[in-house]
Amino acid sequence: MSFTYAQLKQAVQDYTENTETTFVNNLPLFIRLAEERILKSVQLSLFRKNALANATASNKYLACPSDFLAPMSLSYEIDGDKVFVDFKDVSFIQTYTPDGAATGSPRYYAQFDVGNFILAPTPASNYVMELHYLYRPASLTSGAESGTTWLSENAELTLLYGALVEAYTFMKGEQDMMQYYTTRFQENLVGLKLLGEAKETTDEFRTGMLIRAKQ
Repeated sequence: MSFTYAQLKQAVQDYTENTETTFVNNLPLFIRLAEERILKSVQLSLFRKNALANATASNKYLACPSDFLAPMSLSYEIDGDKVFVDFKDVSFIQTYTPDGAATGSPRYYAQFDVGNFILAPTPASNYVMELHYLYRPASLTSGAESGTTWLSENAELTLLYGALVEAYTFMKGEQDMMQYYTTRFQENLVGLKLLGEAKETTDEFRTGMLIRAKQ
């Protein structure tokens, strides 16, 4: 089972039995909010990517990719050896190089603001940095009516009930139905977390089968 963009919008209208114009106009918003909830709640390896960027001499800042959500690792090469930079808090960086004057091979980095990392020490020369990071995938709402995304094809119930929670909040619906939609969303979110944070990140040959407590 999967949803296209048009099918998901229709499903939300069918479940809520609401075709009022303002409600229908806000269907893309409900879907985007549901996607945001999922992205902030589950770490899926499918939403990781690598990007290269140039760290320039005497510049302690490194721009983040436009679709950046969270860092996984930052590295660069020196004489053929890969060096990984440790992620720290900005306060640590500012304490380590209080005036930003110290230069050398970067050892630490931090999220300085929404669009930039800060490196310490400040690069003494140019480096090609490789960032492995969690990114924000394109929303289902940004494509055609017949379009799909990984979430709409593989986490369709989580996306559906997430959108229904947002839709019913907009409608100021009955509390019992709101609780039902919220519970269904949470149940399906658990399954998605199991996929993203256990099944995707383990190897039975090396770690054995995943064992869960009996309910």
